[in-house]
Amino acid sequence: MKSVLRGVGEENSVSGMAWRDRFSQEDQLQRQVTALYTLLANLYGSDKLVMKAGKLDALKLMRSKHLTERVLALQRLVYEDPTLDRLPKENEIPSVLDDIEEEIADLIARKTVEDKIEKKIAERMQTRHEEYVKEIKLQVLKEVSGPDNPYTLKKYAELEKLEQISLSRSALEKLRPSSLDQVVGQEAAIRVLLSKLVSPYPQHVIVYGPPGVGKTTVARLVLEEAKRIEYTPFAADAPFVEVDGTTLRWDPREVTNPLLGSVHDPIYQGARRDLAESAIPEPKPGLVTEAHGGILFIDEIGDMDPVLMNKLLKVLEDKRVKFDSAYYDPDDPGVPKYIKKLFEEGAPADFILVAATTRDPAEISPALRSRCAEVFFEPLTKQAIEQIVVGAAQRLGAELDPEVPRIISEYSIEGRKAVGMLADAYGLALYEQYKQFKQNSGLTVRIRKEDLLEVIRTGRMTPFTKARGSAHGEIGKIYGLGVSGFVGSIIEIEAVSFPAEKGKGKMRFNETAGSMAKDSVFNAASVVRLLTGLDVNDYDLHVNIVGGGRIDGPSAGVAITLAIISCLLERPIRQDIAVTGEVSIQGKVKEVGGIFEKIYGAKQAGVKEVFIPMENKEEIPSLLDGIRVRPVATVQELMDHVFVTH
Repeated sequence: MKSVLRGVGEENSVSGMAWRDRFSQEDQLQRQVTALYTLLANLYGSDKLVMKAGKLDALKLMRSKHLTERVLALQRLVYEDPTLDRLPKENEIPSVLDDIEEEIADLIARKTVEDKIEKKIAERMQTRHEEYVKEIKLQVLKEVSGPDNPYTLKKYAELEKLEQISLSRSALEKLRPSSLDQVVGQEAAIRVLLSKLVSPYPQHVIVYGPPGVGKTTVARLVLEEAKRIEYTPFAADAPFVEVDGTTLRWDPREVTNPLLGSVHDPIYQGARRDLAESAIPEPKPGLVTEAHGGILFIDEIGDMDPVLMNKLLKVLEDKRVKFDSAYYDPDDPGVPKYIKKLFEEGAPADFILVAATTRDPAEISPALRSRCAEVFFEPLTKQAIEQIVVGAAQRLGAELDPEVPRIISEYSIEGRKAVGMLADAYGLALYEQYKQFKQNSGLTVRIRKEDLLEVIRTGRMTPFTKARGSAHGEIGKIYGLGVSGFVGSIIEIEAVSFPAEKGKGKMRFNETAGSMAKDSVFNAASVVRLLTGLDVNDYDLHVNIVGGGRIDGPSAGVAITLAIISCLLERPIRQDIAVTGEVSIQGKVKEVGGIFEKIYGAKQAGVKEVFIPMENKEEIPSLLDGIRVRPVATVQELMDHVFVTH
């Protein structure tokens, strides 16, 4: 019995231990399952986990008290498969939970990586968002305050500060005439220019004349006069655009053309950024468009490029500039209206051309001359220069020594240069006055003769006319006349003769004077024999052009003939006369050019009487002051007037 009871007790003991082990294992599995649910809740979030369980039909299983059903719910949640419906057996639960743990580990690892990636994406998005916001702010700032930034505004302020600094005003700006009545020595030219421009139908004009006589100033003042008169087509704001022809060159690549305008292609020539990005070319109108409705003044037009000149003539006819570009697409909807208009219609260029030149009319394009009226400005006389100097001194508020205007007139025939000399002497006198009184306010500056002479010495200036006419006579010496750049001057010609063996005399002449002047000497030899009966081959003759100047034409022929006759006959020639004219072998005085300028040159040199060919009689100026002009037909007639009579 005891043994039986002992056996039963032992059996009950073993079963109790097994029950405890089984209970302990189930509890452990329950805890493991609960822990897995906690991981999933942390992984997905409690609310999302419940929603997910609802979708996978696992919500009821999750809340079950049976371990197997809870494990099945875990399987559906982890594998996201609602079709799983086999409940695991008790002995399968550990292995099933191991598989679920592995899958949850993968999910957690994947979730961790995804979180890191999402974090980086969020950071990148935040950075991009901040950059975008910054760009929007900059755009708004540009729209509000323009394209400037602190750096550009600083540079602008520096430029504005520089603009406030002015060391001096240009003497030409200060002393330039401000009205037509202040222009000296060009009364006739001003009247003609007024008739061309101050009209309902203004004309294109070419203005000829030496430098520094007021061509540009007069053109500008004539436009101002035209704008005040209602019947002219010039508006009150009509522009005066000035450019120097020597700076205008034709670019065969058509990259740039400041006169007519050019097209900036988007790729190579830097069109505006927004246009370049859209591959749209940008036309840039030139000075002819800027001068639309006013005057385009081109100085030294004789030096302008011939190709550019021809294109300018086309603009004068069309009154419009055409643009072309291989990049232009008329069907592109992105082309701005103004660019489309420029390409399809061109830019307006309806202006009046005033072209100035110091060249001879023969050197100017015939095509241009045919389209323009021509106006000639006169060289300034000594009296005009003196008047300009006096007027300039008044505008400076300075006093002059009486000799100052006369001395300046000896050294310059240009108003610009004369004013420059006066301004230099004024600066010197002002400085000397300041050194003496240590202040200059309220004191009138006096320009002394000594101040001007110091300017002349330091500037290494020479008198414009070295030779001067005189009342006495000289054998073998005479004054001829020449022209260079609308300025006439006297040419000093001298000759000497020595008896030689009959028929073996020699003749010498300046080789630098030119072949035409040399021909004049041979013509003169025939005329000498015709008029005097003397054969120049019986004498050694030397004819000299004083200074070695080159004579381009035959106009010195008569002067050379008279110089040879004077030295052969030993008859003195008056030194207050000058002659011009080509000599024929029959002793006739033939027509020459530049009569007006030659008379001017003779007057500048103090000559009292000028002899010109009879054929040039109609070219004698109507107003002659202080000089007599006598037309002659033959050398014989000249001989009756030029030799000194006792």
